[in-house]
Amino acid sequence: MHPAIDVHTHFVPARFAAEPAPGTPDWPSMAPGHTCCHGNVMINGKNYRTVTDQCWSAEKRIADMPGMGVTRQVISPMPELLSYWLPVQHARVILRDINEQLARLLQDHPDHFYGLGAVPLQDVGVAIEELEYAKTLGLCGVELGSNVNGRAIGDPELEPFFAAAERLDMAIFVHAVRPLVKFGGPAILSPVLGFPIESGMAALSAITSNLVVRHPKLRICFSHGGGSLSAQLSRFHHCWQSLPALQESMPTPPAEQARLLYYDACVYSVPGIRMLIDTFGSDRVMAGSDYPFARMEEHPVSNIEAAEPDEAIRTQLRYTNALAFLGKKED
Repeated sequence: MHPAIDVHTHFVPARFAAEPAPGTPDWPSMAPGHTCCHGNVMINGKNYRTVTDQCWSAEKRIADMPGMGVTRQVISPMPELLSYWLPVQHARVILRDINEQLARLLQDHPDHFYGLGAVPLQDVGVAIEELEYAKTLGLCGVELGSNVNGRAIGDPELEPFFAAAERLDMAIFVHAVRPLVKFGGPAILSPVLGFPIESGMAALSAITSNLVVRHPKLRICFSHGGGSLSAQLSRFHHCWQSLPALQESMPTPPAEQARLLYYDACVYSVPGIRMLIDTFGSDRVMAGSDYPFARMEEHPVSNIEAAEPDEAIRTQLRYTNALAFLGKKED
């Protein structure tokens, strides 16, 4: 089997840090699930989400990887654990504990996993401190939500954090969380339809704020193929060409900026992956599955291979692009 890195997999700990006081609002805990292989993430006394032990079991993950064509996983926290909505002193405790548990998993299985931690970005100063600590743990970077309590990725108040990530050579993986757009119908439509819009808006915020132009060594990836970005980019670029005000605020064209970002290929179709390659470049797309959740892509590597006939480019998509994103050298 060819080396292949899945950059989009998630971690939920088997247990959470103890709450600071009984009944602390929004503090997560784990309760037994309906089988020994499941757990219920409890928040405010209610079952927020039932997860399988694949979320924390290295052995289960390693057993599943060959069937997906994967030789390594990049593990990041379940986005709902990012905790931006908590007081920063609470979020810091939860996220540090998660980062330390994730680091121990990586230390026990260095040939199978890379890790991305999490930081309480509702306070930029604290987030930078936790980013520095995550680096000491051996994590390759951190996962960020697509918005921070309504603040976009390109918000000037977040600028010091991205400067720190560039300085520390830490990768950034942006995942949709708590979509701002609301839908009618079942609540499940929020992640199903809202996440791609959120990912696209986050990527557009990075582009319109010239984030990577200002920080050329910053490595930032957007989940689910950048969501709606690929569909919006041609319109955006066309308008940029005809509107001097946009050219003044964005000297580097949006299509060119989009090719400075990274994207996972978790878009659930071979034509969708082909569009990512054609839009963003073969050096910017990586395998991703959203493992181990119900909406995961079960064939992240074979879909890439079906989308691209050239074996040298397939190697980029399967493996070397992910190494570049993570700041790792080839084994």
